[in-house]
This record gives sequence, C-alpha cells and structure tokens, in this order.
Amino acid sequence: MYNNSKKLLFLSSLMMGTILSTTSNSWMGIWMGLEINLLSIIPMLTNSKNMMMNESSISYFIIQVMASTMLLISILLIQMKYTMWWEKENIPSMMILSSMMLKMGAAPFHFWLPEVMSSTSWINCFILLTWQKIAPMTSTSYCISMSNFTFTIILLGIIVGAMGGLNQTSMRQIMAYSSISHLSWMISSMIISENMWELYFYIYCLLNLILVMTFKKMKLISLNQIYMMGNMKTEIKFTMMISLLSLGGLPPMLGFLPKWILIQSLIDNDMVMMTTLMVTFTMINLYYYMRISFSAIILSNTENSWMMKIKSNKSKFMLPLTTMISTLGMICTSNLVLFY
Repeated sequence: MYNNSKKLLFLSSLMMGTILSTTSNSWMGIWMGLEINLLSIIPMLTNSKNMMMNESSISYFIIQVMASTMLLISILLIQMKYTMWWEKENIPSMMILSSMMLKMGAAPFHFWLPEVMSSTSWINCFILLTWQKIAPMTSTSYCISMSNFTFTIILLGIIVGAMGGLNQTSMRQIMAYSSISHLSWMISSMIISENMWELYFYIYCLLNLILVMTFKKMKLISLNQIYMMGNMKTEIKFTMMISLLSLGGLPPMLGFLPKWILIQSLIDNDMVMMTTLMVTFTMINLYYYMRISFSAIILSNTENSWMMKIKSNKSKFMLPLTTMISTLGMICTSNLVLFY
C-alpha cells in the first residue's frame, strides 16, 4: 500500500511537471517544469532490491542535470544579450536544441538512453520512451528550423538508430535504438508543422504501448529468450510480430501512416536527399524488427512448460484489440486522408 501511494504521488508530480513545461509561455517556466519532471521520475527509477536500477537512475540524473544547466545558460544568454530575434543567432539556438536533444536522448547525445533502459522495468521504459519526451519535444518545436545543425542531428539519429540496434541482444536496448531512429523522424516532422509531429508521436506512443504490454506479458528481456518460446501461444507471437512490423513502418499497417504523410511533405518541401537517406536507413530498423518476429514465429523448440508459463488475466483481450487497431488503422486512416 505504501509503495502504491508513493508511485501515485510521484506519477502525479511527473505529469504536473510536463504539463507546466508544455503550457508555459516563458523559458524559465519550461525549465522549472523540466526540473519538477526530473525530480519526480528519479524515485520511480530506483529500486532497493536492484542495484543496477539505482546506478542507472544516478546516470539519468547526472545527464539530465547537465542538460538543464545547458538550458539555463542558454536562457541567461538570451536574456542578457540576444533580446530580439534570438532564434536567428547560432549560439543560443544551438545550445537550447542541444540541451533538449540531450534530455530526449537523440543522437549524438544518445549514449545514456540504452544504458538506462537496459537496467529498468518495462513500465519505466515506456515512460522514458513516451512521456519523458513530451516536454523536450514541445520546447524543441518552438525554436527548430531547417539548418545544417538540424540536418546533422536528423541524419545521425537515423544512422545510430539503425546501426546500433543490429548487434544488440537486450530487447530494452533494441527499443532504445528504435526510439533514437523515430526521434529523427519526429524532429524532421517538426520542421513541416506542429500537427505533423503530434500525429507521429501519438501513433508512436500507441505502438510502444502495445509492444511494452506484450514484452511485459511474455517476461521478455533478452533476444535469446525468443529461441525458447516453443510453448508460447501463437496469438501472442502474432501480436508481437504485427506490432513490431507496424513500428517499423511496414505498409499497410498503422505505423506507415505518419511516415507516408511525412515523406510526401518533405518531398513537397524539396528535401529529397534527406528523405532518401531516412527511408534507406529505416529499412535497417525494419530488418532487425523482422529478425525478432521471424525468430518467434518460425523457430520453435520443445521444452518443459514450466520454463515459460504465462498466467491468464483480465487483460487477455487488450493485446488482440490493440493489435487489430494497429493492423486495420492504416486502412481506415488512409481513407480519411483521401477524403480530406
């Protein structure tokens, strides 16, 4: 009872910090919201029974403090020297973007994200992948514009997200590198319009929720466990495969919709070279998604049922329902786009 009330307290404080940051009309308000958000998630990442989680929470705290310090210095620079049209000046704009990229875990400031995610629970992973990105991404959308710095961040994110996930065996680290790749798509969508990145982020959160629920239900931590899933139900394997392929952006699934709209918008804005590179390296992400999916579906061993047994619970209808939304969502939403 004490642990549940403690989690509820910090979760409400976490939400309040994000709401304060996204609704603030000043940079100091954004900084305060980010600090409340940081101080709220640190107790959620700690665990007295797991020293690795405590170590990762300290690493997360140090990185976020560095990003907050950089943001605060940028705000002081704006207030002291760059009072008007500061977004056209390179130094404060690059510093604010860098601090937000460090908070989100975007490349080349991504080194902390896989390490922190590899030693925490799936619920905390979901919070880090989705909710913790709302405030920095909203702040980034205020000041981002197409420049050489932005192009470098987008390109590095796509390359790191594609190459980094190839040699990983930890499912949490694979999801972290997948997040780095998707962040580049979201940053590029910010250049087009606010509605574009919001649509991408909503669909990305839905697909991550389905996958985290699936992995948590399967108690999946390492890629090697997939080879020992002969007695796993075919429905759960199919759910995982559909969700992974949808996250990779394979048509006609829901995950392809925001990529489809964004690719068309980028080409209309004469960003053909960047679009080509993004699509090319995203194919590598789709490759290691398919490696996980086909390993679960095709490879099966005979083993004792006590090795991996999952208890049925009240949420047994949730995963098939969300998978159906992920599969059929592309058909419904594409028709809406055509009518619109």
